[in-house]
Amino acid sequence: MKSLRNSYPGLMNVKNSLPFLVVLLLLSTLSLAEKADRDKPIEIESDTMTMDDTKNVSIYTGDVILTQGTLIIKADELIVREDNQGFQHSTSTGNPTSFKQKREGVEEYIEGIGQRIEYDGHMDKVHIYRNAIVKRGNDTVMGDYIIYDANAEVAQAMSSKSNNGEANDTSKKKIRTKAIINPKKD
Repeated sequence: MKSLRNSYPGLMNVKNSLPFLVVLLLLSTLSLAEKADRDKPIEIESDTMTMDDTKNVSIYTGDVILTQGTLIIKADELIVREDNQGFQHSTSTGNPTSFKQKREGVEEYIEGIGQRIEYDGHMDKVHIYRNAIVKRGNDTVMGDYIIYDANAEVAQAMSSKSNNGEANDTSKKKIRTKAIINPKKD
């Protein structure tokens, strides 16, 4: 069996792995969200609400604002579903949709912005799609798609190709990921 170093020569090079480590550190704070929020009531405001108890689904549309402690989710539409094991799953969409939550033990917030944000309560994963941005304090990570797995403490930001509505393959332009890391102040 090949070692990781032989399979991926840049893996052990700190310079090459720095962007991944930054994304990992930035997004790993999602699991460090304010623990007291879980015990707070959930309040959802929207223009309309539809509940289907037979399917365990609630749909909120029109200027949706969900708050639970320090967690705030804003969206054009929010769909919340509970699976058979009692885990919550949600999909928020908007132009954009966003979440913001205080980190545990520090006066700092983590924010996520995208066109669609999905949360899988069973797997404890957050997926941010299209024009995805995650901010922690003064640091920012951007990509077309960002996923964070809180159980494995693994994050990944990915880019995509855009053809700006053109059918010609030569016109495809790659949208790159980007990280902005500001110096820490004492």
